[in-house]
Amino acid sequence: MKKKLLALLMGASMVLAACGGGGGDKDSASAGDPEKMYNQKCSGCHGGDLKGGAGPDLTKVGSKYSKDEIEKIIVDGKGGGMPAGLYKGEEASKVAEWLSEKK
Repeated sequence: MKKKLLALLMGASMVLAACGGGGGDKDSASAGDPEKMYNQKCSGCHGGDLKGGAGPDLTKVGSKYSKDEIEKIIVDGKGGGMPAGLYKGEEASKVAEWLSEKK
């Protein structure tokens, strides 16, 4: 009897977890907050403060590249270090616009 109850509780927990109980950051990023999207996929290389790390400093990236140029880099990648496709479409556009304001 205890094994059946434990199995039922474990099964219910797995179903609830699969339904999306822990996706707060992803949901916020999907809602279109470009800073949260940056923090989710870009800050690991470019730093949470935009000052760089494995990737270049982005604190003044908007004075070097236009929004469209930044978007192209986000979508297509650049060189060997910047991977392509981190964001596409509207998400890439929002992050690019946010970064283009960094001057």
